[in-house]
Amino acid sequence: MSMGIAIGLATLAVPAYADTAMTDNRAPTTAIYANAPIAALSKLSSLDNVKPLQVTVPNVEHFKTTAGVPVSFVRAAALPIVDIDLRFNAGSARDGNIRSEGFGIANMAATMLTQGSQSLDENEFTRAVETLGINLNSSAYKDMFIVSLRSLSDDEHLLPAIDLMTQMLTKPSFDQQILARNKARLLVGLQQQKQDPGSLASLAFNQALYGKHPYAHPSSGTLESVPSIERKDLIDFQNRYLVAANASLAMTGNLTLIQAKKLAEDITVNLSMGQAAAVLPEPKPLDKSQHIHIPFPSSQTTVLMGQLGSKRATDPKAQQQQTNFAVGNDVLAGGDFNARLMTEIRQNLGYTYGISGSMSPMLARGPYQIGFSTRNDKAQAAIDASLEVINDTLDNGITSAEMRLTTDNLKNSFPMSFASNVGINGLLGMMNFYQLPDSYLTDYVSRIDQVQLSGVNQTMRDTLDPDKFLIVTVGQDDPWKKEPNK
Repeated sequence: MSMGIAIGLATLAVPAYADTAMTDNRAPTTAIYANAPIAALSKLSSLDNVKPLQVTVPNVEHFKTTAGVPVSFVRAAALPIVDIDLRFNAGSARDGNIRSEGFGIANMAATMLTQGSQSLDENEFTRAVETLGINLNSSAYKDMFIVSLRSLSDDEHLLPAIDLMTQMLTKPSFDQQILARNKARLLVGLQQQKQDPGSLASLAFNQALYGKHPYAHPSSGTLESVPSIERKDLIDFQNRYLVAANASLAMTGNLTLIQAKKLAEDITVNLSMGQAAAVLPEPKPLDKSQHIHIPFPSSQTTVLMGQLGSKRATDPKAQQQQTNFAVGNDVLAGGDFNARLMTEIRQNLGYTYGISGSMSPMLARGPYQIGFSTRNDKAQAAIDASLEVINDTLDNGITSAEMRLTTDNLKNSFPMSFASNVGINGLLGMMNFYQLPDSYLTDYVSRIDQVQLSGVNQTMRDTLDPDKFLIVTVGQDDPWKKEPNK
C-alpha cells in the first residue's frame, strides 16, 4: 500500500459495513441456506471423482545478512519480476518514544521517504522511479513500518532500483518545505474525517479500548499533534528504528540464491546497526461493557462493537487455537451470506446491507471488531439482535455442517495466498516480521484438518465475552437514551 497522505488516513477504516441500511424486513427470494442441498450438484457426476486437495507450498530459503538482518527468499522464475519487502518493528506505536504526544511521526516518516533523498530532490526522485517503471513505497502501521519494491529482475532495472531504495532508507532529505506541505494536506484530511462516521467510530473505539496503550492513537496523527511534527522528529525516528537490528527482509522472484544474498547485502549494508525495539506492553481488557455515542447528523447510525482480541500466535498450540477461532468466527461474522450475523441481521431482519467481524492480531493484543450501519430508529434493535446471535452461538455452538463448509472453503482458497509473487512475498514478510516458523505455512492445511467442533466452540467461548463488549455508535440519536413517553 502506497503511503501517501490519503493512505495514511485509510488505516482508520472500520470493518466492512453498509452505508445504507435495508428497510424491507422480507428475506430475499433468492436466498441460499447453508444447510439446504443444492439440487444441481447431485447431477454433476464429475464431483464423484474429485481427489483431495494437494497443496505444494513455496520452498523458503533462510539466511542472514552481514548486518544480522534475517532474510526469507523464494525463487520464482516464471516472471522476470522481483518483489522485496523490508519490515521494521517501528509503527505508530513507537511515536511516543520519539516525543511525548508525537502522534503521526512514523506515518510522516513513511510519507516522506519517497519524497526525495540527499542526492535527488523530490522531482528527480519521482522521475527516476517512473523512468525505471518500478513500485517503490513505504507504509506505517500500528506496529510495523514497511518499505517495498517491485522491479523487473534484469540488472538494468533492478540495480538502480535498489540504489533508490537504499537512498530513501539511509539518506532521506526530509525537506522542510515538503514537510510543511504534507502537514497542511494531512490536517485537511483529518478535518474531513470529522464528516466520516466510520472514522469517528474507529477513533473512539481504539481510544476507549486501549486507553494509554500505544495502539490507542491513530497512525496518521491528530489535529493537535500533526502541526508539532518537526524534521528532527523524523530524523530521530529514522536513526532509532529504521536500523538493521530492527529489520527483517523478504524477497521473491526471478533470482538465484547467490543473487538474492548479494541484493540483501546491498539493501542492508548501509543501515545503522542500532538496537531492536523494546517489546510493546500488553493492553488491559475492559472489565465491563462500555457504550459510547457520538452525535452525528445522519439518517444512519454506524455501529462498531467488540473487545480486546489476541496477539499474533507464534507457537503451534496457540496457532491451532487461532485457527479454531477463525473457523468459528467465519461462521458467526464472516462477510458472506452464510454467516449467522449476515443471515439474521441483514436477510431476516433487514437492519443492514452488511455486517461482519474480524480479529486483528498484532505484536500486542489487537482488536476484535464487528461493524455495520443501520437506520437511526433501528440502531438499538440491530445491536440487541446482533448480541443475541453472538450469545446464541457461544451458548449452543456452531454446527458440524457449518464447520465443514468453512474448513473446505479455507483449504480450497489457501493456494490463492501464493498464486502471485506479491502474494508470496507478503506472506514471507509477515512471517519473518512475527518470527513465525515455516511450519506456519506448511502446516496450514493440517491445522484446518485438525479442527474439531468441540474445540471451535470452546475457543469461541474462551475468546469472546459480549457482556464486556465496547459498543460505539455514531448517529443522530443515542440508542441508549430513552425519550420521554416511549
